[in-house]
Amino acid sequence: METREDRFMGLALARAQAAAAAGETPVGAVIVDPATDQVIAEGANAPIAGHDPTSHAEIAALRAAGAKLGNYRLTGLELFVTLEPCAMCAGAISHARIGRVIFGASDPKGGAVEHGPRFFHQPTCHWRPEVTGGVRAEESSAMLKAFFKDRRKKP
Repeated sequence: METREDRFMGLALARAQAAAAAGETPVGAVIVDPATDQVIAEGANAPIAGHDPTSHAEIAALRAAGAKLGNYRLTGLELFVTLEPCAMCAGAISHARIGRVIFGASDPKGGAVEHGPRFFHQPTCHWRPEVTGGVRAEESSAMLKAFFKDRRKKP
């Protein structure tokens, strides 16, 4: 039986597929209101298309949610993302007051939640969401590996 985490991560994986189809690193994000299970916003990686190094899936979803709700505080909402957030995204998640982060694949090189700086464990972090990792991790990881394998083949 599919869990709600599996279902919402499936939506994030669909956004990651869209990013890959556009030539971007396949990372997708979805912000959900856990009280209603309503999807508030979605995002996909787009730094290449947007000429914007901050255009990560999480940032796109946070911006869209803030605009939709008319508030930069997204207290209590859940962020589903296919890859462990980087330090920039973890900082934005903290500033937005996201209640829970659910991610797919771990990122030992660039992640900042369970790896690297472990952002939410730092004393200077003012807001710490609940974190669940490994949801549909194999699918997220396989998508990323296939994308980069294909990129290495191209001249």
